[in-house]
Amino acid sequence: MGRASLWIMLGGSLILALSLGIRHGFGLFLPPMSAEFGWGREVFAFAIALQNLIWGLAQPFTGALADRMGAKRTIVVGGVLYAVGLVLMGLADSSWSLSLSAGLLIGLGLSGTSFSVILGAIGRAVPMEKRSMAMGIASAAGSFGQFAMLPGTLGLIGWLGWSAALLALGLLVALIVPLAAMIEDRPLPKQGNEQTLLEALREAGGHSGFWLLALGFFVCGFQVVFIGVHLPAYLVDQHLPAVVGTTVLALVGLFNVFGTYAAGWLGGRMAKPRLLSALYLARAVVIAAFVMTPLTQWSAYAFGIAMGLLWLSTVPLTNGTVATLFGVRNLSMLGGIVFLFHQLGSFLGGWLGGYLYDQTGSYMLVWQIAIVLSLMAAALNWPVREQPVARLQGAGAEA
Repeated sequence: MGRASLWIMLGGSLILALSLGIRHGFGLFLPPMSAEFGWGREVFAFAIALQNLIWGLAQPFTGALADRMGAKRTIVVGGVLYAVGLVLMGLADSSWSLSLSAGLLIGLGLSGTSFSVILGAIGRAVPMEKRSMAMGIASAAGSFGQFAMLPGTLGLIGWLGWSAALLALGLLVALIVPLAAMIEDRPLPKQGNEQTLLEALREAGGHSGFWLLALGFFVCGFQVVFIGVHLPAYLVDQHLPAVVGTTVLALVGLFNVFGTYAAGWLGGRMAKPRLLSALYLARAVVIAAFVMTPLTQWSAYAFGIAMGLLWLSTVPLTNGTVATLFGVRNLSMLGGIVFLFHQLGSFLGGWLGGYLYDQTGSYMLVWQIAIVLSLMAAALNWPVREQPVARLQGAGAEA
């Protein structure tokens, strides 16, 4: 791997650590904001669900821009929108202003500073045999950001209050803008037989494996956003101290460093769709064990460790499979479409958690839905064949 590739990997890893590290702490703002303004949990949950929906809807377009114009410009615009969204979220005092800031602006910002754009740039920068590992390392950096930022975010809330804490996080995320200079990603040189966007979309849309990956990724989004947003409140409802929820989410981030690295390493040696099936089956077992056994502080920590190993391990495996199937020329766009399904699941998991809690006073039904969805995702990924499309086989190269 050349020096330029390593530089892109380092810059991408730092950007993901900031972008995802701050985003994973949003659940910590649910209790203080809801208490101050007298909201039910659905108000905050809807804003975060909207954020994930906007993120997903924008991702194919930001991915296509990154494929055609390079990732750096996309990351700069995303970083600015993300920072402005955090500042306005800190000033929000109504449901509509929260949805505008935390929902619309931060959602757009995340679409330019997260996986599809960063992993697309990395996928183009590294050789095929090292791609899965490189994507795993960058994804692990995002997880380390979660581990590092969650305690810091909780400390800022306790020290400054929720509003000023969001302003401080806005300043921190603005560092993404200068970091984008490290992503000297250039679109692949044009070839005479280069696919148009419409041709790339038609090819992927006619491939059953593409849709099976997308539907499986829907489940990943449902689970991680429901847990990330609602787990701290769930544990408080079960009479555990608030710091336990923060510690559990930090453990998720810490152990996901190892999980995503291992997934990237294994993805270069084993069939990635089969690994995805195994991951979703393991999630079903972990979630079922968590909700069906007596809850203690230590069982919560064990859940954080186990889920951490499985948390974002799906990302390098899913994006790596898309790259194998269709090549890397349109990877950010095609990965963005698959990620849209992830975010549709994220919207449903974030919003449904709040809605069903307000309706029933319990999260149990959502936990049960998460278990059933895990089993479905395992079944969906199993038949995917990790084989390049005929166009790539005929060309003998990654177009």
